[in-house]
Amino acid sequence: MTSAKQRGMTGRYEITWVGGESIQSFIPNPLPPEPPLALDSRRQQLLERATLALGRLDSVTLLLPDPDLFLYAYVRREAVLSSQIEGTQSTLQQLLLFELEEATGAPFDEVVEVSNYVAALNYGLQRLKAGFPLSNRLLREMHGILLSRGRGSEQSPGEFRRTQNWIGGTRPGNALFVPAPPSLVEVCMADLERFLHGEKNPYPILIKAALAHVQFETIHPFLDGNGRIGRLLIAFLLHHDKLLSQPLLYLSLYFKQHRSEYYRLLDRVRFEGDWEAWLDFFLEGVEQTAMNAVETSRRLLTLFQQDEQNIRQLQGNASAKLQVFRVLCERPVMNIHQVCEHTGLSFPTVARATKTLVDLGVVREVTKQRRNRVFAYQAYLDILIEGTEML
Repeated sequence: MTSAKQRGMTGRYEITWVGGESIQSFIPNPLPPEPPLALDSRRQQLLERATLALGRLDSVTLLLPDPDLFLYAYVRREAVLSSQIEGTQSTLQQLLLFELEEATGAPFDEVVEVSNYVAALNYGLQRLKAGFPLSNRLLREMHGILLSRGRGSEQSPGEFRRTQNWIGGTRPGNALFVPAPPSLVEVCMADLERFLHGEKNPYPILIKAALAHVQFETIHPFLDGNGRIGRLLIAFLLHHDKLLSQPLLYLSLYFKQHRSEYYRLLDRVRFEGDWEAWLDFFLEGVEQTAMNAVETSRRLLTLFQQDEQNIRQLQGNASAKLQVFRVLCERPVMNIHQVCEHTGLSFPTVARATKTLVDLGVVREVTKQRRNRVFAYQAYLDILIEGTEML
């Protein structure tokens, strides 16, 4: 059976000079690992359980009235979580208010950063739907959108880096980890792209995603935004390779909750060749995350059904109230003008229906303004934001 000791370091060091200092930058070996992964019976069971959980996630979303409804909300939840890992303080409600062009109470650069993430993710999805391959070009295009505004916009958006970066420390000379020199980024990423397209890949899709994520993070091809693009790569691979019909598997919360273990295992892969320990951690995360997403979608479906039933039992004509409610199921934070646009109902009709929903406890006002008031489907948001609180 293969062990980390047999494999050893999964790359080589190259001595380069940066800022007058001699540094050792790490260049990973191309995938797949050599010798091959040890897929013993316990690890096979982990793989089977993770794959089964993904199948349940794929099927449960079909129970929702509109799968895109869940995707809309889940994508924004992921944007908040993935950006929090990078140090932003924005919340889901602040993001939704920002998208309404309303005051958020959050620093502009931070909420823009989260909004950029949503735009990059949606752009990548549209490109894949149009038949564009999951490729380095697509990753660069998404990166260009991710860093198009706000913090990081001066860090070569949409381009692989042409200067040395590093992780930890104040400069390459005292860094915890120095990725490949800029002259080799294109070569390393070309090798990764070939692996993504199935060349020399003997493993199932989930294992491929686990390997590709570590390789991307080790290459660190961009000056900024590597973590966010690297986490998106997992979801996009599972969707592109048809393990998920919708890209609904996001590991940001799992990585956030186990942050120190995540970084420890990345280093064990690089310096000891212990791909197996990383794979166990990854597969457990996939199973746990998929099961949580299934539970979230079921709770949302139950919530929608219960609230709709309560609205139907109100005295008088429930039609307008139901129309307003269904818009808030699609977009849980909206102002009255936008509800009017979505429903075709008049402003007074929407205002009366919204007041009824507030009285019923389904909706609450979040802006406390006399004009341009914004309302939130609070119970919906409460389910989504579980786990997005700062850890």
